[in-house]
Amino acid sequence: MKGLTTTVRSAPSDRIHFKLEGRSVALDRRVHAARGDLADLSLAGTLFSAHYARAVELTCVASGVPVLAQPSTSAQAISELLRGEHFHALDVTTDWAWGFCGHDGYVGYVRREALDVLETATHRIVAAAAPLFSQPDIKSPIIDYWPRGALFGATEQEDFLAAGDGFVHVRHAAAVDALEQDWVEVALRYLGQPYVWGGRGHRGVDCSGLVQVALGQCGIAVPRDTDLQCEGIGSPVPAVEPLRRGDLVFFPGHVGFMADSETLLHANAHWMAVVTEPLADVVARLAASHPEPIIARRRIGA
Repeated sequence: MKGLTTTVRSAPSDRIHFKLEGRSVALDRRVHAARGDLADLSLAGTLFSAHYARAVELTCVASGVPVLAQPSTSAQAISELLRGEHFHALDVTTDWAWGFCGHDGYVGYVRREALDVLETATHRIVAAAAPLFSQPDIKSPIIDYWPRGALFGATEQEDFLAAGDGFVHVRHAAAVDALEQDWVEVALRYLGQPYVWGGRGHRGVDCSGLVQVALGQCGIAVPRDTDLQCEGIGSPVPAVEPLRRGDLVFFPGHVGFMADSETLLHANAHWMAVVTEPLADVVARLAASHPEPIIARRRIGA
């Protein structure tokens, strides 16, 4: 904003001080880490805060953990971290870490026990749920199950990947840089998974979460929420142009992929699952409450 300047100077205590002039700006707190008492240091020239912190990058070591709106187990889940994804912590207590997700900048609270030191991923889970064996033997006890899209660092041992405290079968994983090419095919692998608000595939997924993880496994990073995706993915498809496989269709608070020119693939609360159904049926279902059920059509690439 015009009139806002920032001066940084060193102090004897090695703390960084800021002198701000002008008005602080209003930012989307979903993707800008700022709360009443603390803000990300990167916002120091943009937003006034009583205190700033430099983020510490950590790794999610739980198979999946919700990102919550407040530091409480009863708070609403607003997103989800999968095993191996990074979290940039700005404030850490015994039970909670507040900060933002590394893959999309989404801000929230995560249980401290789910985070550990930074880990570099070498592999990604490609099975629906990969068992983590206690030994490199399919008959050994199973420690955990890691969801599709989970990341981990590992070394190969014949048919297994040694990953932290256990072993993943090589058929359940791929190199982290072996990207998928067809995001619709990726999304189809989630068919039948329960609809879970804020989910990204651990034990369920929501509509924008499905879009994010499917595109992410193709190397396309997109925002978390439907309104941000509607503004930030691809380019508009004119209403007179037929839809095709891979296009995104946006509704009020909802989004899905076109599996073909007439079929929508989406995670939705009506069926409480990831399903395919005729786009015309979805439009008819929403028409009673929304005069224009389709608010945008977007296409990635040509």
